[in-house]
Amino acid sequence: MPMSADEIQTMIAAAIPGATIEITDLAGDGDHYAARVVAEAFRGKSRPQQHRMVYEALGGRMGGVLHALQLTTAAPE
Repeated sequence: MPMSADEIQTMIAAAIPGATIEITDLAGDGDHYAARVVAEAFRGKSRPQQHRMVYEALGGRMGGVLHALQLTTAAPE
């Protein structure tokens, strides 16, 4: 069963406290999402490090239960 946008948001928020998270269902199928995550925890980290933090928050679900996630990350301005 695919993950819901709420599940994705909850998992990211739990792992990256204070993050602003926007989840968009790209295909309407509950299987292809875009996520924009802005968090102070990303400050000073490279883009790959930021993305790794989000993937770790999803607990290994990428490529399985969560088929596709277009990811945009940033530290607050």
